[in-house]
Amino acid sequence: MNFASRWPLVPLGEVVEDTQYGTSMKANEQGTGVPVLRMNNITYSGSIDVADLKHVDLSEAEDERYFVRRGDLLFNRTNSQELVGKMGVWNRDERFAFAGYLVRLRLNCDRAEPRFVGAWFNTPEMKAMLRARAKPSINMSNINATEVLELSLVLPPLKEQRRIAEVLDQAEALRAKRRAALAQLDTLTQSIFLDLFGDPDRGPNEWPSVMLGDVAEIITGYPFRSQEYQGPADGVRLCRGANVMPSRLDWSDLACWPAGRTDSMADFNLVPGDIVLAMDRPWISEGFKLAEVRASDCPALLVQRVARLRGKTGVPNAFLLHILGQPAFARHCRPTETTIPHISPKEIRSFTFSFPPLALQRDFARRVAAVDKLKSAHRASLAKLDALFASLQHRAFRGTL
Repeated sequence: MNFASRWPLVPLGEVVEDTQYGTSMKANEQGTGVPVLRMNNITYSGSIDVADLKHVDLSEAEDERYFVRRGDLLFNRTNSQELVGKMGVWNRDERFAFAGYLVRLRLNCDRAEPRFVGAWFNTPEMKAMLRARAKPSINMSNINATEVLELSLVLPPLKEQRRIAEVLDQAEALRAKRRAALAQLDTLTQSIFLDLFGDPDRGPNEWPSVMLGDVAEIITGYPFRSQEYQGPADGVRLCRGANVMPSRLDWSDLACWPAGRTDSMADFNLVPGDIVLAMDRPWISEGFKLAEVRASDCPALLVQRVARLRGKTGVPNAFLLHILGQPAFARHCRPTETTIPHISPKEIRSFTFSFPPLALQRDFARRVAAVDKLKSAHRASLAKLDALFASLQHRAFRGTL
C-alpha cells in the first residue's frame, strides 16, 4: 500500500514472534471437548464470531500450539478468492483451539498492538493485496504464512497504535450494532415466511408442487471478455460471481463494461428486485451466495455463471427469494463433481416446492416490503457509518487522525 505516512513501513514478520497452522483434527459429533474456531468464525469486517462453534477432542496440555490467547491474530489461508486472507483478532480470555485452514500469528506486543495490526490488514487495499497473492487451486485459493509475513505494516509508536485502535474500535462498534439490527430484521422476515407457509422441511402440505422453472424466468449471464473490462469512470458494473454474497451484492472487486457498448445487452440488464445466484462456488463460509438486486446496485449487467430469476405471471420475487433461501434448495443443488463446485441451470429449474395461492404470496410480499422499509433506513445509516470508518482508516494510517 502506498501510504504517504510519517511512520516507517516494516515487514509484518518483524513484529511476529510465532506462526502456527491450526489443528487438522476433525470436529466430533457429540459437541463436547474444546471449541474450535473455523473459517466462518472470522467475519468479513475482521471480528471473530463465536455463535456457530464445533468441538474437537484436543488435550490442552499436549497441544498448546493449537490454542489461541488474547491478542492473537487469525487469518484464513484458504477460501474462495474474495474471502481468502480474512484476518481477525482474538480479544477474549476463553481458551479456544483453531482449525487447520487458519493460521495464528502471535505478535511481539512490545512493538505492535494486535488491534492496530488487524485493522491495517482489514483495509480494502490490504485485502486486495492478500487476494492478489493468493494462488488458485482446484476448489479454493490459498495463501501461505510466509507470504503474509512479507507484507508491509505501517508502524507508529506503540502508544499511537493503541490510540488509533481505540478510535477504530469505537467506530466499528457502531457499525456492528447496525449490522445486528439488519440481522434481526432478516430473522423477522423468516418468521413471517414460516408463519404463512409453514416449514418446508416438515413435509408436504395441501398446496400443489411446481418446478422453479415453471414459475420463474431464469437466465444466465453473458460471457463478457475480461480483456475488455474497464474502470468505473466510463463503464457499467458487471455482476460476477465474486460480487454475489449472501444477502447482498459486494462491489469492492469491481469490473465494468464500456457504457457505449451496452445497447445489445438489454436482456442482461439487472433491475431492482431481481434475484441473482452465483453458480460457481455458491457456498462460502458466510453462507449461500444468493442476493436481491437493490436500486443502489443498478445499473449492472449479468455475467456468465450467475443466474437471474424473476417471477412469472404475478409470482412475487420476494416469495421466490425466500424459497431459494430455505435449506431444501441448498440440499437440492449440491455441487456437482467437477473441477469447480457449481450449480447448473438444469438444477435450478428442476427444484420442486409447494406453491401456495398467489394471494398468500402477495400478502407475504406486502409484509416483507414493510420490513424492507426499515431495512433501507438501517442500510442508509450503515452506509454513512461505513463512509466514516473508511475516512478514519484513511487518516489513521497516514498519521493525520
